[in-house]
Amino acid sequence: MKFSLRLLYLYLFSFVGLLITVIGSIQIVDLTLKTYVFQVSEYSSYPMMDIKDEKGMVTMSAADQQKQQEAEAANQRKRNLSNSLAMILIGSPLYLYHWKTIKKENK
Repeated sequence: MKFSLRLLYLYLFSFVGLLITVIGSIQIVDLTLKTYVFQVSEYSSYPMMDIKDEKGMVTMSAADQQKQQEAEAANQRKRNLSNSLAMILIGSPLYLYHWKTIKKENK
């Protein structure tokens, strides 16, 4: 096996694709464990008070704030999942293509 710039390129991009795939997979496992196994809350829960305007009228109750916070946490989990899947969907073909090319050239 002789060293060439092309071979260096192939190994580098194969490594980058593998790394992206591994990071995306780790993020999915982390998200799954936090959501279903340990059920970790993303935000600290502080006692909430009703939000009032200048006239003293309640504009947002503590229960509404709690619902809003839970909805935002669910949206954040969806964004994390989307990001992780994108990393896997981009990293896997990148890795596989370059690794197959390396194997083909080394025969």
